[in-house]
Parts: sequence; C-alpha cells; structure tokens
Amino acid sequence: MLVVCTVGMLILPFLFLLSLATGPVDTSIPETINSLISVLNRGGRPKTLLELIIYHVRLPRTLCVLAVGAGLSLAGAVMQAIIRNPLVDPYITGVSSGAALGACLAVFTEVTIMGAVLYVIPLAAFLGALLAFLLTMSLAEAAGGSDVSYILAGVVVNTAFSSLITILIILGEERLRGILFWLFGSFAYVSWRVVWIILIPVFTLSAVILLYAYELNVVLLGDEQALQLGLAVKPFKKMMIVITSLLTSVCVAFNGIIGFLGIIVPHTARMLVGSDHRVLLPSTMILGAIILIIADILARVLLKPVEIPIGAITSLIGVPFFMYLLIRRGRVYAAG
Repeated sequence: MLVVCTVGMLILPFLFLLSLATGPVDTSIPETINSLISVLNRGGRPKTLLELIIYHVRLPRTLCVLAVGAGLSLAGAVMQAIIRNPLVDPYITGVSSGAALGACLAVFTEVTIMGAVLYVIPLAAFLGALLAFLLTMSLAEAAGGSDVSYILAGVVVNTAFSSLITILIILGEERLRGILFWLFGSFAYVSWRVVWIILIPVFTLSAVILLYAYELNVVLLGDEQALQLGLAVKPFKKMMIVITSLLTSVCVAFNGIIGFLGIIVPHTARMLVGSDHRVLLPSTMILGAIILIIADILARVLLKPVEIPIGAITSLIGVPFFMYLLIRRGRVYAAG
C-alpha cells in the first residue's frame, strides 16, 4: 500500500497542474503555477485572462474531478464487497437512471427555483436518484433482502426508469437535446458556486466509509462467519448500501453519469494491493482520482476544440476491462 499511495500522491499533483494547464487555451505548467500562485495571493481576484480561466474555470473543475473520481471508485469498492462480486458498480441500486430521469424531467418541465436554473437539474437528479434507490431497496426487501435481490431489483428499476427517459427524450425533442451531454457525464459546467456542494458531502461520506474498513473485511468471509465474529450483517449491509448510494447520488447530480469507473478502479486497486479494505479503500480513492482526471484531460484534448463527454472516455476504457472481468472472473464468482 505504501508504494501505491506514495506513487499515487506523486502523480496526482502533476496531473492536477496538467489539468489546470489544459483546455482551449493551453499553457505551460510553470506559467500555470505562477498564475495560480498570483491569483491565490490576491484572494482569488484574477488580473489577467489566464488567471481568470485557471481560477474560475479550471480549478473548480479539477477539484470536482478529483472528488468524484475518488467517491465513485470508493462506492464501487464497497458495493463489490457487500455483494461479493467484482462485476457490480455503484449504480446497481438504480441511482444512475433515477438521476437521469430527474434531470430529464427538470428540463422537460422547464422548472426553475426562484427564477434560476443553476441548481434545478442537480437537485432533480439527486431526488430522482434517491427515489430510484428507495424503490430498489423496497423491492429487494420484498424479495427477501438477499444479495441477488438487490442486483435484480436494481436491474428492474434501471430498466423502468430508462424507458421513461426514452419517452421523455422523444416527447421533448429540442428541449431535451442539451441533456444528452449531461447524461454521458461532463464537468464543463462546474463552477465555484457548486464545487463545495460536491466536495463536502463526497469527502464526508467517504470518511465515514473508511471507518468501516475492518467490517467490510469481515463481510468478505461470508454471512455466517461474520455473524460468528459479532457483526450484524444485514443491518450493516443496509447501512453501507445507503451511504454508498448517497455518495453516488452526489457524484452524479452535478456531473452526470460516469460509467465503468466504479468497476475498473476497485478491481485494479485490488490487483495492486490485495483485498484488505484498510489498504484497498484509500488506494481505490487515489487511483480513481488519477484515472478520472486523465479521462477529463483526454475529453478536452482529443477532439479540441470540441469537448467529449467524460463518460464516453471512461466507457471506452471500461468496456474491454469489463469484458476481461466477465470472462476471466465471472465464472469464479458465479460458482461461489
């Protein structure tokens, strides 16, 4: 773990500066550092166009990318431990389709809050994610509350909500065309007005999860063994599903759906540091932040000046990785 975390913490500052230097107007890293220091020394009051771009556009965006990358990856690692299957992700409880439906409804109905639209889509997405989660939990509990019940309930809710989204997009035509960029994930519209709404909940919920690393190790032993060791398995699993669903909902509310990150990062971290969650969870957060910031940089430069939705980048990376997991590991977990 020490090697992975050390290397990760050395790579992150470089990627952070590279992200600040990358965009329609590229700058060198030394120039970026000088501009950032200059504007910070003046309390966030930029004097030049470059300082304005770095401080008000790229800095909040990069901070949110780091937070969401760490949060989604951590949520994926927890869900994989709870379900005991590396093929599940943090969207298994239906929060992604719920968030998407909420966002589409907000655009379709053209609702505003006190005449403003800045927080309408994120709030609607968050409420939609919570609704989907509650439906999934209710359905899973009615079906017996087993691990398989949560997976199947999530599939049902995702399918139902996705069908409603399709209908809305057909009915909405021009009004909903702009929502497609959000549906594939993007940090293009992040600003200082929303950055703390993302960072504070993400790192608070992540800190809570890290406190239960030992209990997650116990869960991996199986329900019977965990009960013998004094862990109330069902209440603990429900609590962790609630926390990870809230964490996932916050991550997708402002930035849209970022696919496959919650699958590929936890499994990659597991291959590097093993399955001890006291080591795995912090390593997953660091690796998730690294991968998502690389994806965000690629989204800005591959088709410059056009920006690609970041979810498309993570999906292109994730699809072959998921195929590998399905072929090489799927049978092992199915048999277990």
